Amino acid sequence: MTAPPKKAFPLRLDPALHAAIERAAAADLRSVNAEVECLLREALARRGVKVAAPEKARRGRPPKTGEGE
Repeated sequence: MTAPPKKAFPLRLDPALHAAIERAAAADLRSVNAEVECLLREALARRGVKVAAPEKARRGRPPKTGEGE
């Protein structure tokens, strides 16, 4: 099962805001993109907006398929 593709769009940020997000992302061991997504989900939740949970990415090697099994 594959996750649906994510929506890509350009986002212009104040450099100081971007730097703060970078620091927060590093502290949480996330990418800046993942941190922005997390912050948006938290802000929407505080406003009472329900958003479906993201589909977790499958980790590790894919199962072997083919001959010899």
